[in-house]
Amino acid sequence: MAENVVVIDCGSGNLRSVEKALQRAAREAGIAAHIAVSGDAAAIAGADRIILPGVGAFAACMAGLEENPEIIPALEHSVLVEGRPFLGICVGMQMLAGRGLEFEEIQGLGWVPGETRRLDPAPERRIPHVGWNDVHFEPGPLAPPGDGQASDDYYFVHSFHFVPENRAFVAGVCDYFGEVVAAVQRDNILGVQFHPEKSQAAGLALLARFLAWRP
Repeated sequence: MAENVVVIDCGSGNLRSVEKALQRAAREAGIAAHIAVSGDAAAIAGADRIILPGVGAFAACMAGLEENPEIIPALEHSVLVEGRPFLGICVGMQMLAGRGLEFEEIQGLGWVPGETRRLDPAPERRIPHVGWNDVHFEPGPLAPPGDGQASDDYYFVHSFHFVPENRAFVAGVCDYFGEVVAAVQRDNILGVQFHPEKSQAAGLALLARFLAWRP
């Protein structure tokens, strides 16, 4: 039976690109999945897997998520109570933090303790961080198959980054003139700073791993 996979529409993100990438990843991996983009709380509550994309400002993405007061409670029940697999992409990962520090302090979802901060400026480091970068994963559901730490190239576009309180939540890092957290995991909750939908074969393979993952 096909699983219901919902891509949350909170008014931000490459929603159709994510939807199409998930459809292709499922098709190529032979995974039965019905992919839908929705901002409806009932659809989120009935989803088997949930993906939260986000592009732009932390505050705007949180405001879009909070616009319908039923969405966050539905999300919290599905993800935190029912334990359904969740993937945050780009700002969708940053929103997992307890707070975002972008112009002002904004409360995040608080599912993974930490905060979202601006990348520290440095002579060699251009902000935003744009382009392909190699991600080194810890063993886990996001990592490509292989022994030990696995890596692959993914596409990044961001000026802010997620800093978890506990190193145990870090699932992958990249080097951008200093270490940057590229992926997080806490139980059934995953997040990636890069855009798998823009990352060609590596991104499709990661999405397929998420669709097949059983926490």
